[in-house]
Amino acid sequence: MSRKPKKGYYVRGEFVAEGSELDLELKAELKGTHEASRTDLKRESTELQKLGEELLTLRPELMARLDLSEKLRDALAEAKRITNFEGKRRQMQFVGKLMRLIEPEALVAVRAALQEQHKGSAQGTLALHKAEQWRDRLIAQDDAFGDWVLQHPGTDTQQLRALIRQARKDALPVDKAAVSHGLAPRQGRAYREIFQLVREQLASADTTDDSAAPDAASQVETG
Repeated sequence: MSRKPKKGYYVRGEFVAEGSELDLELKAELKGTHEASRTDLKRESTELQKLGEELLTLRPELMARLDLSEKLRDALAEAKRITNFEGKRRQMQFVGKLMRLIEPEALVAVRAALQEQHKGSAQGTLALHKAEQWRDRLIAQDDAFGDWVLQHPGTDTQQLRALIRQARKDALPVDKAAVSHGLAPRQGRAYREIFQLVREQLASADTTDDSAAPDAASQVETG
């Protein structure tokens, strides 16, 4: 009487009987791999949904560059219109599903566009702070005027002097009683106009520096 063959399978030429210790080890290893894969997929899905949420804030000119499907663009537009919390949550889940269909090259472009926007926002904030600091210095310190003109010789010095004088007058408290009550100095139109003048000059200087950079680089190469 022939023996009944054992049930099992082969791994790298080795027979593994079902229920054997090796069989149990291999199945445990396989299960662990599947669990890891599910974790990776969930993490990737969450990341793509977050990217979709960030796309809601992307500037139109940056959005226009991206190679996105019409369905995804419509879903993003709909998400912007929805104000209900639960409705918005469901819509963003749908956006996340559509994001998973994007080609890898398009995803790279999406991340690059978002990075460009974040970088621009940071630079804009820095420029505002710089303009505020110069405005405050010009009003508070006499020697700041000379420093400014030295760095920005194209400034209308007569206009700037007049604005500084007016801003200093406007900043004087109404009376001693106002100071005792902790009232802040008034900030009139001259205060705001100094900021605008300074901001425009700083922006003009940055533009000049950027346009001059390629010329300088070409001179170095040809030299």
